[in-house]
Amino acid sequence: MAENTKKKTPIEVKRLRQSKERNRRNTAVKKSVKTAFKKANAAIIENGENISDFVRKAVKTIDTAASKGIIKKNTAARKKSRLMKKMNAALAAAE
Repeated sequence: MAENTKKKTPIEVKRLRQSKERNRRNTAVKKSVKTAFKKANAAIIENGENISDFVRKAVKTIDTAASKGIIKKNTAARKKSRLMKKMNAALAAAE
């Protein structure tokens, strides 16, 4: 059995390093988007006083991720739309 004993060139090593760093950064941003979305949903369900603060923070996080290209712009729009729809329904029910 022949093993892959080819030595990596410096550019391959650099590419691998860059890839790992991008992956780490993208994962962190995606996680923050999910967390903000869940917190906003929880605030809406509980009918908390500061629903709009949580939603505003979630929208900002989603927009930031979309502008960096970490999530697609249509995905961002869909998430924001669903969040706003829930928030408006909750605020209408509270009145």
